Amino acid sequence: MARFSSEDALQMILDSEEEFTFSSEEDCNSDDERVHFQERIDPAEDTCSENVSSSPSPAPRRGARRCRSVLSAIENHTECDNEHVQAPVPKRAKSNKQASNRQSTLAWKTETDVDMVPQTVRFRPARETGPQLSPVDSHSPMSLFKQFFSESAVSTLCHNTNAQAAKATAKGSKYKWTDVSISEMYRYIGLLFYMAMVKVSSISDYWRQSSVFSVPFPATVMSRDRYRIISWNVHMSHPDADMDNDRKRGTPEHDRLCRVKPLMDTIRQACKSIYHPKRNSAVDERMVACKAHTGMTQYMKAKPTRWGFKLFVLADSSNGYTVDFSVYTGKNNFPTGHGLSYDAVTSLLDHTFLGSGYHVYMDNFYTSPKLLKDLFAMKFGACGTYRDNRKDCPRNAANSLSKKSARGSIRWIRDGPLVFVKWMDTREVSVCSTIHPAYTGNTAQRRVKTQDTWRTKTFPCPAPVTEYNKHMGGVDLSDQLIQYYTTQHKTMKWYRKIFLHFLDIASTNSFIVHKELHGNLSHKEFMEQLITELCGVSQKTAPKRTNSDHVPVPGAELTSDDRDVATVGRRSCVHCKAVRGHVKTSQGPQKHLRPQRVKDVRLVGLKNGHDIKCHTCLASRRVGFAYKNGSSPTELRRKKRAGLPGRSRGR
Repeated sequence: MARFSSEDALQMILDSEEEFTFSSEEDCNSDDERVHFQERIDPAEDTCSENVSSSPSPAPRRGARRCRSVLSAIENHTECDNEHVQAPVPKRAKSNKQASNRQSTLAWKTETDVDMVPQTVRFRPARETGPQLSPVDSHSPMSLFKQFFSESAVSTLCHNTNAQAAKATAKGSKYKWTDVSISEMYRYIGLLFYMAMVKVSSISDYWRQSSVFSVPFPATVMSRDRYRIISWNVHMSHPDADMDNDRKRGTPEHDRLCRVKPLMDTIRQACKSIYHPKRNSAVDERMVACKAHTGMTQYMKAKPTRWGFKLFVLADSSNGYTVDFSVYTGKNNFPTGHGLSYDAVTSLLDHTFLGSGYHVYMDNFYTSPKLLKDLFAMKFGACGTYRDNRKDCPRNAANSLSKKSARGSIRWIRDGPLVFVKWMDTREVSVCSTIHPAYTGNTAQRRVKTQDTWRTKTFPCPAPVTEYNKHMGGVDLSDQLIQYYTTQHKTMKWYRKIFLHFLDIASTNSFIVHKELHGNLSHKEFMEQLITELCGVSQKTAPKRTNSDHVPVPGAELTSDDRDVATVGRRSCVHCKAVRGHVKTSQGPQKHLRPQRVKDVRLVGLKNGHDIKCHTCLASRRVGFAYKNGSSPTELRRKKRAGLPGRSRGR
């Protein structure tokens, strides 16, 4: 019987499996991306543990099953050939063993034990914190927005848009294109913000006419077809640069952000130059909703926006200002070798730009002892929740919390500049910090049900937990402000979603800077004024009156006399004045009655001038008619058409 080596067996199986290929670069990286975001696990920092439950993995792909079948066949063949060979036992890293021994010697302390105050790094920002503009000068919303979308940046945007439209026209697009100018591009952006404030079901409904639901303003700024053509062709990079980058697809030189990078670099630089953050900042993720089939689209089941582009954001915790951000491209290349969470934080914290002494807050996806120690060496304090299965985190220490621990129980361990704190609330909370001591006497109030009644009870709370709850919401506050008046809508190209998000960042940051400088406008008022300035119109323009046959009579002035409330300013009926001016009543010899005022007037008479008659005199049969020439208006019109002279008729 013929014997084959492992290489021959591998070649035979690969020859039989002609379709065994990886579909694309995105398929190769999809498992790691799912681990990073859907499961929120960083393989470089998280370790598998029997005590830590893991969520079930999704069904494997077709290519993955084939790959495993090939490998299992090779393993089975190798075992048949080398049954007498014993497989080598893998050696554990010495560092992990030493870390485990060191952790086993540690013991959790309680709130009664005194913790030393950590070494504080002096806060020395590179610039004065806050807006880098003079508060004495008056800054309009338009001028602040142009700090992010300057005329040079919009000029580049117009140039690339015109080049993209020329390329589309050369390919056979049937629409007529005229080059967009800077002022027209600003009006286009103003319309995008207007649509963010005034919502309708469809874009075309903004130009719908002859309807009670018509919106008249967009048609005064730009025609519907012009708006659509600009939306189809708006481009942030030059088409020639896109073609050169597309030729590099599949190589390390290929840049997935080529179509958004020119404007993205401008926005990032503007965010840093216009405002310097205060001491407390937060790092978190942000989702830009999109379901385009690109290698950058991610899925996060724990976020309100599950599908979209992933952005790592550094925001000021005090007001939600977006200081810096980076777009996740889907590639799993870690420059430092410490994992995605480590690189995401360190790439946003620039020591030369920020300075030293800043406090950064993050969630358990980013927090690791390695990251916090390196940030402490860079003179950055850090605090965040952590996971027990992270490397170098205490797991086997004695006197730990249990499920039966009382609410408000505290355990902590000091490891150099790091302090690991566990606090029992409704469940166990784990926080790591290089800023705070373990416990300083802080308390937290919780509602507790005792004897069928809810009461507020005070529990001791560690200092890192209190400060984390206070400063971690910087990115969440920024997302909240963006969602109030977001320009996001359905687009045909993925990079236009990013373009709309850049507009949201610019408008929200402009509002925050205006609030820091002046603080006299609400968010809605700021956006309204920004829209009118971008579109070049006045916010106090009076609405146009529609044509109508009825002209209302001027209203009466306010008076204390009840008889003059609804009659002042109206003309008197001649018939009522002649007939009902003076009448006798049973209550007196004579009583003067006011003549009836005319609201719905009619002009009667042809030759002898016009007499004012009220509707009552013309319609009632109880009152004698006093038409001029003895004929009613209807009869006069009939005789006039027949060519007959008017004949007197008395009643």
